[in-house]
Amino acid sequence: MQIEETALAGVLIVTPKRFGDDRGWFSETWNAAALAGAGLDLAFVQDNHSMSAQAGTLRGLHYQAPPRAQDKLVRCTAGVIFDVSVDFRRGSPTFGAWVGVELSAANGRQLLVPKGFLHGFVTKVPNTEVQYKCTDVYAPDCDGGVRWDDPEIGIDWGLSGLPVLSGKDAVAPLLRHVVSPFEWAQA
Repeated sequence: MQIEETALAGVLIVTPKRFGDDRGWFSETWNAAALAGAGLDLAFVQDNHSMSAQAGTLRGLHYQAPPRAQDKLVRCTAGVIFDVSVDFRRGSPTFGAWVGVELSAANGRQLLVPKGFLHGFVTKVPNTEVQYKCTDVYAPDCDGGVRWDDPEIGIDWGLSGLPVLSGKDAVAPLLRHVVSPFEWAQA
């Protein structure tokens, strides 16, 4: 697997190798032993799968607070998304900074979003499917979010109009109104 760093320390692009022949291709999307050798020692306990019928569907920006904080490994298995991670760790020199990566069924890339980062994505084509592994189970009492269009963060989602949002995402608070439950720990 190819592992690329992004502008945000800890947020990684993981691209599995594909082995093709006349039938198509095969890819090992996660191998705990191989990735532990690269410093990614993660125990995933839950897999999620979403389908968005319309292009321009935006999900995020979400986080799950301790004690149920989650690392996520996100991939797009049908269609195309613009996947975003935002540093949400109080005291971090990159607090509020974001990175975005195009993930698609065609490019096979995955984004590792560590604990302490907001996560969201927007679909670029209809009938897009996203799957992601999590290091903890979903806990509604730990669920939180920040507005997708917060001007302090300034994400360029590449939208030509308003996105399709859930009711929860439409009323999420601005970053300045949320006290992050995550604190940056200097290494």
